[in-house]
Amino acid sequence: MSNERSSFTGKIGFVLAAAGSAVGLGNIWRFPYLAAKYGGGIFLLTYLVLAVTFGFALMVTEIAIGRKTGQSAIGAYKKLSRKFSFVGWLAALIPAIILPYYSVIGGWVTKYLYTFLTGPSAAMEGGKAFFGAFVSQPLEPLFWFAVFIGITAIVVFLGVEKGVEKVSKIMMPILVFLSLGIAIYCMCLPGAWEGVLYYITPDFSKFSVELLLGAMGQLFYSMSLAMGIMITYGSYMKKDVSIEASVRQIEIFDTGIAFLAGLMIVPATFVFSGGGDINQGPGLMFGTLPQVFAGMPMGQAIGALFFLLVLFAALTSSISLMETVVSILQDKLGWKRPVSCIAVFLGALLLGVPSSLGNGAWSHIMPLGMGILDFFDFISNSVMMPVVALLTAIFVGYVLKPKTIIEEVELTAPFKSKTLYTVVIKYVAPVCILLILVSSVLSALGLITI
Repeated sequence: MSNERSSFTGKIGFVLAAAGSAVGLGNIWRFPYLAAKYGGGIFLLTYLVLAVTFGFALMVTEIAIGRKTGQSAIGAYKKLSRKFSFVGWLAALIPAIILPYYSVIGGWVTKYLYTFLTGPSAAMEGGKAFFGAFVSQPLEPLFWFAVFIGITAIVVFLGVEKGVEKVSKIMMPILVFLSLGIAIYCMCLPGAWEGVLYYITPDFSKFSVELLLGAMGQLFYSMSLAMGIMITYGSYMKKDVSIEASVRQIEIFDTGIAFLAGLMIVPATFVFSGGGDINQGPGLMFGTLPQVFAGMPMGQAIGALFFLLVLFAALTSSISLMETVVSILQDKLGWKRPVSCIAVFLGALLLGVPSSLGNGAWSHIMPLGMGILDFFDFISNSVMMPVVALLTAIFVGYVLKPKTIIEEVELTAPFKSKTLYTVVIKYVAPVCILLILVSSVLSALGLITI
Protein backbone atom coordinates (compact mmCIF):
# COMPACT_ATOMS: atom_id res chain seq x y z
CA MET A 1 0.00 0.00 0.00
CA SER A 2 1.32 3.42 -0.99
CA ASN A 3 2.02 5.91 1.79
CA GLU A 4 1.52 8.84 -0.56
CA ARG A 5 -1.52 10.86 0.48
CA SER A 6 -3.51 13.46 -1.40
CA SER A 7 -3.76 16.97 0.01
CA PHE A 8 -5.47 20.28 -0.52
CA THR A 9 -3.29 22.87 -2.22
CA GLY A 10 -3.61 25.34 0.64
CA LYS A 11 -5.83 27.11 3.14
CA ILE A 12 -8.44 28.38 0.67
CA GLY A 13 -8.96 24.93 -0.83
CA PHE A 14 -9.31 23.33 2.59
CA VAL A 15 -11.67 25.96 4.00
CA LEU A 16 -13.96 25.94 0.95
CA ALA A 17 -14.08 22.14 0.82
CA ALA A 18 -14.76 21.81 4.56
CA ALA A 19 -17.31 24.63 4.45
CA GLY A 20 -18.95 22.93 1.49
CA SER A 21 -19.26 19.78 3.56
CA ALA A 22 -20.84 21.70 6.43
CA VAL A 23 -23.24 23.64 4.20
CA GLY A 24 -25.93 21.19 3.18
CA LEU A 25 -29.65 20.61 3.04
CA GLY A 26 -29.95 21.09 6.81
CA ASN A 27 -28.81 24.71 6.44
CA ILE A 28 -31.42 25.44 3.80
CA TRP A 29 -34.56 23.90 5.26
CA ARG A 30 -33.96 22.85 8.88
CA PHE A 31 -32.30 26.02 10.15
CA PRO A 32 -35.09 28.41 8.98
CA TYR A 33 -37.72 26.06 10.38
CA LEU A 34 -36.07 25.94 13.81
CA ALA A 35 -35.42 29.69 13.85
CA ALA A 36 -39.08 30.41 13.07
CA LYS A 37 -40.28 27.82 15.60
CA TYR A 38 -38.13 29.12 18.47
CA GLY A 39 -38.68 32.84 18.20
CA GLY A 40 -36.32 33.98 15.46
CA GLY A 41 -33.62 36.26 16.84
CA ILE A 42 -33.15 34.47 20.17
CA PHE A 43 -32.52 31.21 18.32
CA LEU A 44 -29.94 32.94 16.10
CA LEU A 45 -28.15 34.37 19.13
CA THR A 46 -28.11 31.03 20.97
CA TYR A 47 -26.87 29.22 17.86
CA LEU A 48 -24.06 31.75 17.37
CA VAL A 49 -22.83 31.39 20.98
CA LEU A 50 -22.83 27.60 20.66
CA ALA A 51 -21.04 27.76 17.29
CA VAL A 52 -18.05 29.71 18.65
CA THR A 53 -17.70 27.47 21.73
CA PHE A 54 -19.15 23.95 21.48
CA GLY A 55 -19.00 23.61 17.69
CA PHE A 56 -15.56 25.22 17.51
CA ALA A 57 -14.04 22.76 20.00
CA LEU A 58 -15.44 19.67 18.28
CA MET A 59 -14.35 20.77 14.81
CA VAL A 60 -10.83 21.70 15.98
CA THR A 61 -10.56 18.27 17.61
CA GLU A 62 -11.52 16.31 14.50
CA ILE A 63 -9.39 18.31 12.07
CA ALA A 64 -6.37 18.10 14.41
CA ILE A 65 -6.81 14.32 14.78
CA GLY A 66 -6.87 13.94 11.00
CA ARG A 67 -3.84 16.13 10.38
CA LYS A 68 -1.82 14.63 13.22
CA THR A 69 -2.36 11.03 12.11
CA GLY A 70 -2.60 11.56 8.34
CA GLN A 71 -5.37 8.98 8.32
CA SER A 72 -9.13 8.75 7.84
CA ALA A 73 -11.32 7.83 10.83
CA ILE A 74 -10.48 4.14 11.32
CA GLY A 75 -6.72 4.55 11.01
CA ALA A 76 -6.69 7.83 12.96
CA TYR A 77 -8.27 6.48 16.14
CA LYS A 78 -6.23 3.28 15.94
CA LYS A 79 -3.00 5.25 15.60
CA LEU A 80 -3.84 7.33 18.68
CA SER A 81 -5.16 4.48 20.86
CA ARG A 82 -5.90 0.85 20.08
CA LYS A 83 -8.46 0.76 22.91
CA PHE A 84 -10.47 3.52 21.20
CA SER A 85 -10.03 2.25 17.64
CA PHE A 86 -13.65 1.05 17.67
CA VAL A 87 -14.72 4.73 17.64
CA GLY A 88 -13.11 5.04 14.21
CA TRP A 89 -15.18 2.10 12.94
CA LEU A 90 -18.38 3.70 14.26
CA ALA A 91 -17.46 7.02 12.65
CA ALA A 92 -16.72 5.27 9.35
CA LEU A 93 -20.15 3.65 9.27
CA ILE A 94 -21.99 6.97 9.55
CA PRO A 95 -21.18 8.46 6.10
CA ALA A 96 -21.73 5.03 4.55
CA ILE A 97 -25.28 5.07 5.99
CA ILE A 98 -25.99 8.74 5.23
CA LEU A 99 -24.69 8.93 1.64
CA PRO A 100 -27.39 6.70 0.03
CA TYR A 101 -30.47 8.30 1.59
CA TYR A 102 -28.99 11.82 1.37
CA SER A 103 -28.46 11.25 -2.34
CA VAL A 104 -32.10 10.20 -2.71
CA ILE A 105 -33.09 13.64 -1.38
CA GLY A 106 -30.45 15.16 -3.67
CA GLY A 107 -32.23 13.44 -6.53
CA TRP A 108 -35.48 15.14 -5.53
CA VAL A 109 -33.68 18.51 -5.61
CA THR A 110 -32.28 17.72 -9.08
CA LYS A 111 -35.79 16.84 -10.31
CA TYR A 112 -37.20 20.12 -8.99
CA LEU A 113 -34.43 22.16 -10.60
CA TYR A 114 -35.17 20.44 -13.92
CA THR A 115 -38.90 21.08 -13.46
CA PHE A 116 -38.43 24.79 -12.75
CA LEU A 117 -36.09 25.17 -15.72
CA THR A 118 -38.45 23.44 -18.15
CA GLY A 119 -41.87 24.53 -16.91
CA PRO A 120 -42.57 24.73 -13.19
CA SER A 121 -46.34 25.29 -13.19
CA ALA A 122 -47.18 21.79 -11.94
CA ALA A 123 -44.71 21.93 -9.02
CA MET A 124 -45.67 25.50 -8.12
CA GLU A 125 -49.41 24.97 -8.22
CA GLY A 126 -49.48 21.37 -7.00
CA GLY A 127 -47.31 21.91 -3.92
CA LYS A 128 -47.32 18.92 -1.60
CA ALA A 129 -49.63 16.95 -3.91
CA PHE A 130 -47.10 17.22 -6.75
CA PHE A 131 -44.29 16.14 -4.44
CA GLY A 132 -46.29 13.21 -3.06
CA ALA A 133 -47.14 12.00 -6.55
CA PHE A 134 -43.49 12.24 -7.63
CA VAL A 135 -41.85 10.41 -4.71
CA SER A 136 -44.45 7.63 -4.73
CA GLN A 137 -43.47 6.59 -8.26
CA PRO A 138 -41.11 3.60 -8.47
CA LEU A 139 -38.80 4.64 -11.32
CA GLU A 140 -38.52 8.41 -11.76
CA PRO A 141 -37.13 9.11 -8.23
CA LEU A 142 -34.61 6.30 -8.78
CA PHE A 143 -33.52 7.92 -12.05
CA TRP A 144 -32.91 11.33 -10.42
CA PHE A 145 -31.20 9.64 -7.46
CA ALA A 146 -28.81 7.93 -9.90
CA VAL A 147 -28.13 11.24 -11.68
CA PHE A 148 -27.29 13.01 -8.42
CA ILE A 149 -25.01 10.33 -7.02
CA GLY A 150 -23.41 9.95 -10.47
CA ILE A 151 -22.40 13.63 -10.43
CA THR A 152 -21.03 13.17 -6.91
CA ALA A 153 -19.00 10.13 -7.97
CA ILE A 154 -17.46 11.93 -10.96
CA VAL A 155 -16.17 14.73 -8.71
CA VAL A 156 -14.73 12.29 -6.14
CA PHE A 157 -13.23 10.15 -8.92
CA LEU A 158 -11.17 13.17 -10.06
CA GLY A 159 -9.40 13.30 -6.69
CA VAL A 160 -8.88 15.69 -3.78
CA GLU A 161 -7.19 18.54 -5.65
CA LYS A 162 -8.72 18.25 -9.13
CA GLY A 163 -12.14 17.10 -7.94
CA VAL A 164 -13.19 17.97 -4.38
CA GLU A 165 -11.15 21.16 -4.03
CA LYS A 166 -11.69 22.50 -7.55
CA VAL A 167 -15.45 21.97 -7.47
CA SER A 168 -15.68 23.52 -3.99
CA LYS A 169 -13.82 26.60 -5.22
CA ILE A 170 -16.43 26.97 -7.98
CA MET A 171 -19.60 26.00 -6.11
CA MET A 172 -19.08 27.79 -2.80
CA PRO A 173 -18.72 31.35 -4.19
CA ILE A 174 -21.74 30.75 -6.46
CA LEU A 175 -23.68 29.37 -3.50
CA VAL A 176 -22.89 32.48 -1.43
CA PHE A 177 -23.82 34.77 -4.34
CA LEU A 178 -27.14 33.00 -4.96
CA SER A 179 -27.99 32.97 -1.24
CA LEU A 180 -27.32 36.69 -0.93
CA GLY A 181 -29.19 37.57 -4.13
CA ILE A 182 -32.33 35.55 -3.32
CA ALA A 183 -32.34 36.79 0.29
CA ILE A 184 -32.22 40.43 -0.87
CA TYR A 185 -35.02 39.78 -3.36
CA CYS A 186 -37.24 38.12 -0.72
CA MET A 187 -36.62 40.90 1.82
CA CYS A 188 -37.72 43.48 -0.76
CA LEU A 189 -41.12 41.84 -1.29
CA PRO A 190 -44.06 43.96 -0.05
CA GLY A 191 -44.82 42.95 3.54
CA ALA A 192 -41.62 40.94 3.99
CA TRP A 193 -40.15 43.19 6.67
CA GLU A 194 -42.45 41.73 9.32
CA GLY A 195 -40.84 38.34 8.74
CA VAL A 196 -37.34 39.87 8.70
CA LEU A 197 -37.87 41.57 12.08
CA TYR A 198 -39.28 38.38 13.59
CA TYR A 199 -36.26 36.46 12.28
CA ILE A 200 -33.51 38.80 13.50
CA THR A 201 -34.93 40.39 16.68
CA PRO A 202 -34.08 38.48 19.90
CA ASP A 203 -36.98 37.97 22.30
CA PHE A 204 -35.37 36.70 25.50
CA SER A 205 -38.74 35.70 26.94
CA LYS A 206 -38.82 32.90 24.35
CA PHE A 207 -35.58 31.30 25.53
CA SER A 208 -36.22 27.73 26.71
CA VAL A 209 -34.58 24.36 27.24
CA GLU A 210 -36.25 23.17 24.03
CA LEU A 211 -34.70 26.08 22.13
CA LEU A 212 -31.25 25.27 23.55
CA LEU A 213 -31.55 21.60 22.60
CA GLY A 214 -32.81 22.51 19.13
CA ALA A 215 -29.90 24.90 18.55
CA MET A 216 -27.34 22.35 19.82
CA GLY A 217 -28.79 19.64 17.62
CA GLN A 218 -28.81 21.84 14.51
CA LEU A 219 -25.23 22.97 15.13
CA PHE A 220 -24.07 19.42 15.69
CA TYR A 221 -25.55 18.10 12.43
CA SER A 222 -24.85 21.22 10.39
CA MET A 223 -21.08 21.26 10.90
CA SER A 224 -20.42 17.71 9.62
CA LEU A 225 -19.19 16.56 13.02
CA ALA A 226 -18.76 12.98 14.25
CA MET A 227 -19.00 11.32 10.87
CA GLY A 228 -15.33 11.10 9.92
CA ILE A 229 -15.52 13.92 7.36
CA MET A 230 -13.48 16.53 9.22
CA ILE A 231 -10.94 13.88 10.24
CA THR A 232 -10.56 12.89 6.58
CA TYR A 233 -10.30 16.50 5.40
CA GLY A 234 -7.87 17.22 8.23
CA SER A 235 -5.68 14.38 6.97
CA TYR A 236 -5.45 16.24 3.62
CA MET A 237 -4.49 19.51 5.38
CA LYS A 238 -0.94 20.79 5.11
CA LYS A 239 1.01 21.47 8.31
CA ASP A 240 1.49 25.17 7.51
CA VAL A 241 -2.26 25.90 7.46
CA SER A 242 -3.75 27.29 10.69
CA ILE A 243 -6.39 24.97 12.13
CA GLU A 244 -7.84 27.62 14.47
CA ALA A 245 -8.22 30.28 11.76
CA SER A 246 -9.60 27.74 9.29
CA VAL A 247 -12.27 26.53 11.71
CA ARG A 248 -13.38 30.10 12.39
CA GLN A 249 -13.75 30.70 8.65
CA ILE A 250 -15.66 27.44 8.14
CA GLU A 251 -18.05 28.51 10.91
CA ILE A 252 -18.59 31.87 9.20
CA PHE A 253 -19.48 30.14 5.92
CA ASP A 254 -21.74 27.59 7.56
CA THR A 255 -23.59 30.02 9.83
CA GLY A 256 -23.73 32.69 7.14
CA ILE A 257 -25.44 30.43 4.60
CA ALA A 258 -27.90 29.19 7.23
CA PHE A 259 -28.68 32.79 8.20
CA LEU A 260 -29.21 33.80 4.56
CA ALA A 261 -31.46 30.77 4.05
CA GLY A 262 -33.65 32.12 6.83
CA LEU A 263 -33.74 35.54 5.17
CA MET A 264 -34.94 33.81 2.00
CA ILE A 265 -37.55 31.54 3.51
CA VAL A 266 -38.99 33.23 6.63
CA PRO A 267 -39.92 36.61 5.05
CA ALA A 268 -41.27 34.91 1.90
CA THR A 269 -43.50 32.56 3.85
CA PHE A 270 -44.69 35.44 6.05
CA VAL A 271 -45.72 37.34 2.91
CA PHE A 272 -47.49 34.51 1.10
CA SER A 273 -48.74 32.23 3.90
CA GLY A 274 -48.51 34.26 7.09
CA GLY A 275 -45.55 32.19 8.29
CA GLY A 276 -47.75 29.29 9.28
CA ASP A 277 -46.40 26.87 6.66
CA ILE A 278 -42.78 26.77 7.78
CA ASN A 279 -42.62 23.01 8.29
CA GLN A 280 -39.66 20.80 8.98
CA GLY A 281 -38.20 18.59 6.27
CA PRO A 282 -39.51 17.90 2.77
CA GLY A 283 -42.86 19.60 3.41
CA LEU A 284 -41.14 22.99 3.44
CA MET A 285 -38.65 22.44 0.62
CA PHE A 286 -40.79 20.57 -1.88
CA GLY A 287 -44.34 21.52 -0.91
CA THR A 288 -44.63 24.95 0.65
CA LEU A 289 -41.84 26.86 -1.12
CA PRO A 290 -42.88 26.01 -4.72
CA GLN A 291 -46.33 27.42 -3.88
CA VAL A 292 -44.67 30.48 -2.36
CA PHE A 293 -42.74 30.97 -5.61
CA ALA A 294 -46.03 30.72 -7.51
CA GLY A 295 -47.22 33.88 -5.73
CA MET A 296 -44.02 35.83 -6.33
CA PRO A 297 -43.17 38.13 -9.21
CA MET A 298 -40.61 36.25 -11.36
CA GLY A 299 -41.51 33.11 -9.38
CA GLN A 300 -40.23 30.64 -11.98
CA ALA A 301 -36.81 32.30 -12.21
CA ILE A 302 -36.49 32.66 -8.42
CA GLY A 303 -37.57 29.03 -7.96
CA ALA A 304 -34.98 27.84 -10.49
CA LEU A 305 -32.21 29.85 -8.80
CA PHE A 306 -33.31 28.60 -5.38
CA PHE A 307 -33.16 24.93 -6.38
CA LEU A 308 -29.81 25.52 -8.10
CA LEU A 309 -28.60 26.88 -4.76
CA VAL A 310 -30.02 23.86 -2.93
CA LEU A 311 -28.46 21.49 -5.47
CA PHE A 312 -25.02 23.02 -4.93
CA ALA A 313 -25.45 22.76 -1.15
CA ALA A 314 -26.52 19.14 -1.46
CA LEU A 315 -23.65 18.27 -3.80
CA THR A 316 -20.91 19.82 -1.66
CA SER A 317 -22.12 17.69 1.26
CA SER A 318 -22.59 14.47 -0.73
CA ILE A 319 -19.10 14.90 -2.18
CA SER A 320 -17.64 15.06 1.34
CA LEU A 321 -19.63 11.99 2.41
CA MET A 322 -18.45 9.93 -0.57
CA GLU A 323 -14.88 11.21 -0.28
CA THR A 324 -14.79 10.08 3.34
CA VAL A 325 -15.90 6.54 2.50
CA VAL A 326 -13.51 6.37 -0.47
CA SER A 327 -10.64 7.56 1.74
CA ILE A 328 -11.42 4.86 4.30
CA LEU A 329 -11.30 2.14 1.63
CA GLN A 330 -8.02 3.50 0.34
CA ASP A 331 -6.47 3.60 3.79
CA LYS A 332 -7.85 0.31 5.08
CA LEU A 333 -7.76 -1.90 1.99
CA GLY A 334 -5.05 -0.20 -0.05
CA TRP A 335 -7.36 0.22 -3.04
CA LYS A 336 -6.64 2.85 -5.68
CA ARG A 337 -9.02 5.82 -5.88
CA PRO A 338 -10.81 4.71 -9.10
CA VAL A 339 -11.58 1.26 -7.67
CA SER A 340 -12.68 2.69 -4.30
CA CYS A 341 -14.86 5.31 -5.98
CA ILE A 342 -16.62 2.78 -8.25
CA ALA A 343 -17.21 0.46 -5.28
CA VAL A 344 -18.72 3.24 -3.16
CA PHE A 345 -20.84 4.48 -6.08
CA LEU A 346 -22.30 1.03 -6.75
CA GLY A 347 -22.78 0.30 -3.05
CA ALA A 348 -24.56 3.63 -2.46
CA LEU A 349 -26.77 3.04 -5.50
CA LEU A 350 -27.84 -0.32 -4.11
CA LEU A 351 -28.35 0.93 -0.54
CA GLY A 352 -30.29 3.98 -1.72
CA VAL A 353 -33.02 1.95 -3.42
CA PRO A 354 -34.95 1.19 -0.19
CA SER A 355 -34.97 4.88 0.82
CA SER A 356 -36.27 5.85 -2.62
CA LEU A 357 -38.97 3.17 -2.72
CA GLY A 358 -39.90 3.83 0.90
CA ASN A 359 -42.24 6.61 -0.20
CA GLY A 360 -44.07 4.38 -2.66
CA ALA A 361 -43.84 0.65 -3.31
CA TRP A 362 -42.15 -0.06 0.02
CA SER A 363 -44.05 2.50 2.09
CA HIS A 364 -45.57 -0.34 4.14
CA ILE A 365 -42.12 -1.14 5.56
CA MET A 366 -41.90 0.90 8.77
CA PRO A 367 -38.90 0.06 11.01
CA LEU A 368 -39.55 1.48 14.50
CA GLY A 369 -42.70 3.01 13.04
CA MET A 370 -40.68 5.23 10.66
CA GLY A 371 -40.36 5.40 6.90
CA ILE A 372 -37.20 3.76 5.56
CA LEU A 373 -35.42 7.05 4.82
CA ASP A 374 -36.44 8.49 8.21
CA PHE A 375 -35.19 5.32 9.92
CA PHE A 376 -31.72 5.62 8.37
CA ASP A 377 -31.67 9.31 9.29
CA PHE A 378 -32.64 8.46 12.88
CA ILE A 379 -29.96 5.78 13.28
CA SER A 380 -27.17 7.90 11.83
CA ASN A 381 -28.05 11.41 13.03
CA SER A 382 -29.89 10.83 16.30
CA VAL A 383 -27.98 7.82 17.64
CA MET A 384 -24.60 7.12 16.04
CA MET A 385 -23.31 10.68 15.59
CA PRO A 386 -23.91 11.77 19.20
CA VAL A 387 -22.40 8.49 20.44
CA VAL A 388 -19.24 9.01 18.35
CA ALA A 389 -18.97 12.66 19.42
CA LEU A 390 -19.43 11.76 23.10
CA LEU A 391 -16.76 9.04 22.91
CA THR A 392 -14.41 11.43 21.09
CA ALA A 393 -14.86 14.15 23.74
CA ILE A 394 -14.20 11.65 26.53
CA PHE A 395 -11.20 10.21 24.67
CA VAL A 396 -9.59 13.59 23.98
CA GLY A 397 -10.55 15.14 27.32
CA TYR A 398 -9.44 12.32 29.61
CA VAL A 399 -7.32 9.75 27.73
CA LEU A 400 -5.40 11.49 24.94
CA LYS A 401 -5.58 14.82 26.86
CA PRO A 402 -6.35 18.24 25.29
CA LYS A 403 -2.63 19.04 25.27
CA THR A 404 -2.12 16.65 22.32
CA ILE A 405 -4.65 18.53 20.19
CA ILE A 406 -3.34 21.91 21.32
CA GLU A 407 0.20 20.94 20.28
CA GLU A 408 -1.02 19.98 16.80
CA VAL A 409 -2.88 23.27 16.44
CA GLU A 410 0.16 25.25 17.59
CA LEU A 411 2.42 23.79 14.90
CA THR A 412 1.37 26.78 12.81
CA ALA A 413 0.52 29.56 15.26
CA PRO A 414 -0.32 30.10 18.94
CA PHE A 415 -3.71 28.61 19.85
CA LYS A 416 -5.49 31.73 21.09
CA SER A 417 -8.54 29.85 22.36
CA LYS A 418 -6.74 26.94 24.04
CA THR A 419 -8.17 27.67 27.52
CA LEU A 420 -11.70 27.84 26.11
CA TYR A 421 -10.99 24.69 24.10
CA THR A 422 -9.82 22.73 27.15
CA VAL A 423 -12.85 23.69 29.25
CA VAL A 424 -15.32 22.92 26.46
CA ILE A 425 -13.86 19.57 25.37
CA LYS A 426 -13.50 18.27 28.95
CA TYR A 427 -16.62 19.60 30.64
CA VAL A 428 -19.08 21.35 28.31
CA ALA A 429 -19.04 19.09 25.24
CA PRO A 430 -19.76 15.77 27.03
CA VAL A 431 -22.78 17.27 28.80
CA CYS A 432 -24.11 18.96 25.65
CA ILE A 433 -23.66 15.85 23.53
CA LEU A 434 -25.35 13.64 26.10
CA LEU A 435 -28.30 16.04 26.13
CA ILE A 436 -28.43 15.96 22.32
CA LEU A 437 -28.36 12.16 22.28
CA VAL A 438 -31.12 11.72 24.86
CA SER A 439 -33.35 14.47 23.47
CA SER A 440 -32.90 13.36 19.83
CA VAL A 441 -33.84 9.77 20.60
CA LEU A 442 -36.83 10.74 22.74
CA SER A 443 -37.98 13.23 20.08
CA ALA A 444 -37.64 10.71 17.25
CA LEU A 445 -39.66 8.19 19.26
CA GLY A 446 -42.36 10.80 19.83
CA LEU A 447 -41.89 10.95 23.60
CA ILE A 448 -40.96 14.65 23.65
CA THR A 449 -41.28 17.53 21.18
CA ILE A 450 -38.25 19.53 20.09
